[in-house]
Amino acid sequence: MEYSEFIESKAMLDDPNGIDVSELSEYLYPFQRDIVSWAIRRGRASIFADCGMGKTIMQLEWARVYSEHVGPVLIVAPLAVAKQTVCEAEKFGISVKYVRSTSDVDTPISITNYEMLDKFNPSWFSGIVLDESSILKSYTGKFRNLVIEKFGTIPFRLACTATPAPNDHMELANHAEFCGIMKRQEMLSMFFVHDGGETQKWRLKGHAESEFWKWMTSWAVMIQRPSNLGYDDGKFILPDLLINHHTITAKNNDCSTLFAMTANTLQERLQARRDTIQKRSEAVAELVNSDGGTWLIWCNMNKEAETVTSLIDGAVNVHGSLSLDDKTQKMLDFSSGKIRVLVTKPKIAGFGMNWQHCHNMAFLGLNDSWESYYQSVRRCWRFGQKNDVNVHIVTADIEGEVVRNIERKERQAKLMLDEMCKNMESLTRENIKGSKRTMSDCKTETSEGKGWSAMLGDCVDVVSSIDTESVGYTIFSPPFASLYTYSNSDRDMGNCKTHSEFYQHFMYLIPELYRVTMPGRLLSFHCMNLPTSKARDGFIGISDFRGKLIQMFIDAGWIFHSEVCIWKDPVTAMQRTKALGLLHKQVCKDSAMSRQGIPDYLVTMRKPGDNPKPCEGPFTEFAGDESTFKQTGNLSIDIWQRYASPVWMDINPSRTLQKKSAREAKDERHICPLQLDVIERGLQLWSMPDDLVLSPFMGIGSEGYCAIKMGRRFVGAELKESYWKQACKNLKNAESMSVQSDLFASAD
Repeated sequence: MEYSEFIESKAMLDDPNGIDVSELSEYLYPFQRDIVSWAIRRGRASIFADCGMGKTIMQLEWARVYSEHVGPVLIVAPLAVAKQTVCEAEKFGISVKYVRSTSDVDTPISITNYEMLDKFNPSWFSGIVLDESSILKSYTGKFRNLVIEKFGTIPFRLACTATPAPNDHMELANHAEFCGIMKRQEMLSMFFVHDGGETQKWRLKGHAESEFWKWMTSWAVMIQRPSNLGYDDGKFILPDLLINHHTITAKNNDCSTLFAMTANTLQERLQARRDTIQKRSEAVAELVNSDGGTWLIWCNMNKEAETVTSLIDGAVNVHGSLSLDDKTQKMLDFSSGKIRVLVTKPKIAGFGMNWQHCHNMAFLGLNDSWESYYQSVRRCWRFGQKNDVNVHIVTADIEGEVVRNIERKERQAKLMLDEMCKNMESLTRENIKGSKRTMSDCKTETSEGKGWSAMLGDCVDVVSSIDTESVGYTIFSPPFASLYTYSNSDRDMGNCKTHSEFYQHFMYLIPELYRVTMPGRLLSFHCMNLPTSKARDGFIGISDFRGKLIQMFIDAGWIFHSEVCIWKDPVTAMQRTKALGLLHKQVCKDSAMSRQGIPDYLVTMRKPGDNPKPCEGPFTEFAGDESTFKQTGNLSIDIWQRYASPVWMDINPSRTLQKKSAREAKDERHICPLQLDVIERGLQLWSMPDDLVLSPFMGIGSEGYCAIKMGRRFVGAELKESYWKQACKNLKNAESMSVQSDLFASAD
């Protein structure tokens, strides 16, 4: 594979595996037609469309096409939504049968409830649709795994839900895994990071933002309104949502206080709700009984539902102890107008039902779940609603911050949803409508000075441009697979999904390094073995990164020349990484999981052949922690005895070039420049004045800085522009210092 082809193959996009059709339902709006056509071509896709945008007709048309061209399709939906979908399908001329098990399946399109899913054999179906797929997170991990793993074997899959909860990365991960795009843990480790000790709170990596949204739009579409795809919003402009707050004054049962005390803890809030059920129910009943229209009342406690139902003539309570059939029938009766007032819980009827015929609802108290509140409101306030929707929230004055919490979460959610849609909008248009993005190539630029050249660009391309057998010594610290840590470029060798992809990328560089190196001369790389993690690798241990690199160079024709172990303080490593194996509490708990710190290595490879320019002459200056060095006789011998040690314990870890100005806001880690002591020792050992020194991963120019100061020439490559700019400054400083040193030498 050519290098350019390999770079293209690294793009984090999921290729379509569906079918092409031209004839689609006449009932589809133009924006719906675009989405359905795209989802059919994709084969495995997710549609995140806001409530009332027509997910039902879109998923029905997807199911019709696949049932006609490939094989039977199963639709899975919440409770009464299944039978509601059967009725909707009749309007569009599509036949859908409600079934309870595989034995009932005898039509091209079947629909069932999530609760029935374990009674179906996935091998019977060619396609599956999850309606209101965000409901997956409401189920146990066991059930969620059943859906994702067992029914993820069906070749063609569609997941449909309203716009996913912002900042709920596990919901996005569930959809990616169901569609067969990527495992949940793989998505999190690839695009996200958790800060500090809060391992459950994931944050999108700064450099991963654009790539994450690009990846998302390769398999998912997110739309709040038709204008997101460039169409006129027309009938899809919502009427007003009118929020009315009613606060009930609670009775003070505590004689030690003048007023009833506000509830602060969760238990106190629950007790406050129990103590005010009667008064809150009476307030809701007064609202409903004074209005002859249709009403929807949301409760969270059984006692709330029972009390308010008893106070309203004709009210029907749909509660958890009813059979599935009873719940379904009562919800459908409310849909058809047979029931004027429906009382239920958000977890029973908060997903999927289309109740635009109702524009009055009441919350008999709230819990802290914004999504529960949002979904409940959206049963009535959705596209197709012709009236302003009145929402009455009835709470007690002692319930504390619950209302303010919901209002705060709603503001945050709106900001985040708008941001998600803004990030995805242009990409979604391009994918849905089939237009192409112009992919800009790698930015290149060269800065030069006396004896040095710093090239901005891909190191493989840069090294390919260097003359054959012109480099006397190469020294560098290679990256390793750590996605979007320092950049979002596919040319960044660190941006690899796996270690094997990194090794494949690195292999394009090694032969070029061999070609440019003089016969008999050397190359040194600075590295460490890599700790593994349970989330990414499936186990806690160590990966032999050093050994793999050595073997790759040997396979390319190099000779393994030498290596030295560089000591690192394990206490510093423990404080920085919080690695389990370095914690003393792990020694006390189970030292079978304890380990030593991971040292650095300077590994040196040699190109076969006779060296045309011997690296000769004694050592005249010690590079390292001078407080540890004492001259005993011959300076060169004393230095050599320290350099010849297989373990260097005298490297000053803090002697590096200034790096703060090179760091970008989106960088997930501080740049770790190679210690100057290590570079200077390598240059003293294996190069001569006026040799050309190469660093393919120049960073902020540490190798070049040392080379120029020591009378060598230098050429370096760096992909990240902020690092390259800092490297140019450091190289110019080294050039200036070298000139001053020459002037002083001439004066002497």
